[in-house]
Amino acid sequence: MTAYRAAPATNAREAAEWSTGRVIRTNLRAVVGRAYPRVIGLTREPSWLFFEIFLPFLAVSAFVFVYRALEAPEEYIGFVVLGGALTAFWLNVVWMMAAQFYWEKDQGNLELYFTAPMHLMSILAGMAIGGLVMTSSRALAVIGIGSLLYGVTYDIEQPLLLAGVFLLTMIPLYGMGMLFASLFLLWGREAYHLAELLQEPIYFLGGVNFPLRAIGAVAGVVIATLPLGVGLDALRQLAFSGSGVQGVLPVDTEVLILALMGVIFLVAARLALRYLEHLARREGRLTLRWQ
Repeated sequence: MTAYRAAPATNAREAAEWSTGRVIRTNLRAVVGRAYPRVIGLTREPSWLFFEIFLPFLAVSAFVFVYRALEAPEEYIGFVVLGGALTAFWLNVVWMMAAQFYWEKDQGNLELYFTAPMHLMSILAGMAIGGLVMTSSRALAVIGIGSLLYGVTYDIEQPLLLAGVFLLTMIPLYGMGMLFASLFLLWGREAYHLAELLQEPIYFLGGVNFPLRAIGAVAGVVIATLPLGVGLDALRQLAFSGSGVQGVLPVDTEVLILALMGVIFLVAARLALRYLEHLARREGRLTLRWQ
């Protein structure tokens, strides 16, 4: 076995730079390592394609038929299809991000995370990137099938802005998932129930199946707290810009809100993880099963 030897450093500055580079490389490897199983899982479990595309598509279809029975404008059909696609990301955040540390503790793997020479933020970042890639394929399938089957037409005047708003929506959304990962672990056994509790109310508050401005004053609260609602409202305005669709706020304002949310949730997740590490070292109980 080859003995490990540190790279020579002629002075303290070079030693510090080499140490910093090593830390960065270690954390980047952690990001890739946690993203890999989610990306490769696209081809390992074909049955997931059925459950994650076909079954959610049934809920989308139900609202499509309701709007057609009510003779609503055709844009509402597009609203439902786009909302159904974004629900895939919320489900990924709740079940594959927020509850992940709790499940890892139950399986006995959480000790490895605390003892490994990397930051927990890198692990969650890898989960977020892998989950984003995995879920994007499901979301694109829902949009493609729904658009072809129900004849949805889009009027996109600014495609680059649309793509930018989508990515900007994902940052605070997965930042919220990182924050919830720490909170769910601290709350212990209630993590599973909390994940279920958050699922349906977010569908309503996020305006998944209807224009967000239809809920009146409550929409202002959603805009201030929920990335999914803000992002979906902005995406609908951009995807159907030629139809005169009005959102709760102008797109520029919602972009600024999403950027602010991204900073707030990422910083909050960082602080929560720091407290989590401190609690694990001080009390030593976070890694025990059934606690």
